[in-house]
Amino acid sequence: MELGEWARTRLSRIRANVSRNQHRHRSPRGRTATVLVFVLAGLMITVSAVAARGTDLRRDRSADLRDLIVSQGDRNAELQTRLSLLNDEVSALSAARPGSDDLSAALATAEEQAGLSAVVGPGLRVTLTDAPAEVKPAGVSDDALVVHQQDIQAVVNALWTGGAEAMTIQGQRVIATTGIKCVGNTVVLHGVPYAPPYVIETIGDVDDLRAGLDASEAVRIYRQYVDAYGLGYDVSSRDQIDMPAFQGSVSLPYSSER
Repeated sequence: MELGEWARTRLSRIRANVSRNQHRHRSPRGRTATVLVFVLAGLMITVSAVAARGTDLRRDRSADLRDLIVSQGDRNAELQTRLSLLNDEVSALSAARPGSDDLSAALATAEEQAGLSAVVGPGLRVTLTDAPAEVKPAGVSDDALVVHQQDIQAVVNALWTGGAEAMTIQGQRVIATTGIKCVGNTVVLHGVPYAPPYVIETIGDVDDLRAGLDASEAVRIYRQYVDAYGLGYDVSSRDQIDMPAFQGSVSLPYSSER
């Protein structure tokens, strides 16, 4: 077959195929499947829009938690201020009652022992800080480079053992019901979040307080991390430390029965 004749034959076959494709009709099942696909896609888009309500469905939950902690901390600070004013009003009314001198003296003693009155005296200041940001030892977890709840608690316990008479953390008075909690990379004390450095001040005999720190096994372990990774640990004496009274509630929200 000559080249010209072969080309004409090939062109005729292509035209025939095109003509058949143009007249081919999709089956009812195929058209139904196509419609269902489009309906399902539209339904999924609608459900996502309703669930999001104009917000990002993949928003950072940790950011929400941080915002909640900060807002709750502000609320707690406001409530503590109101409580302080009410306590002052109660004290003034109690002092104005006739024949209440003995009762006032006993109440003052109880408040001082419970941490509900301001105190002044010599003592120690202990400051704990995270490792510098540029410290990134190979194979070491980031958790080993920051101050944790148990590190603060170790210092607090060592100071109480050393004869601490009164104590504050971040300027807040520590009492029998004080709890230290870690939330993310912050420490929450009495509902208020704090970031490092963490400052612990205590009133008492300076030599005994230092001895309490030196004798603590938990503090000794923390100081190993200080030497290895550069976490902060500073202990300094203070001739006078002014400590405020505890301003929060001393009631226990929960109790257990046995």
